Amino acid sequence: MLSLVIVVLATVATGFIVWGNDKRRGTYGIALPAGASVTVGMLSWMVFIQLGFGYLPGVTWIPWVLPIVLGTVAAILLAIFLGRTRAKHDLTKLTAALKL
Repeated sequence: MLSLVIVVLATVATGFIVWGNDKRRGTYGIALPAGASVTVGMLSWMVFIQLGFGYLPGVTWIPWVLPIVLGTVAAILLAIFLGRTRAKHDLTKLTAALKL
């Protein structure tokens, strides 16, 4: 369980770091990348523990490190996709409003 707590804390931190470094962060909420990062991190931790990686010699690092990496990647991909999509949608709406 300690590894799960560390995964949650680390993925929340990386989600906030991703949000802070995104130049389009105004288009979506602060908790979205952190929430996606935690969700992916916790689910992957559960999968790795169920597969027995937490108890096999030589691979015990997998439930500690890999969920943090996967959660960070999920937050980055979400920020890239959502930032571009929402920025384009907002620009379209603003253009339509200014044409009135």
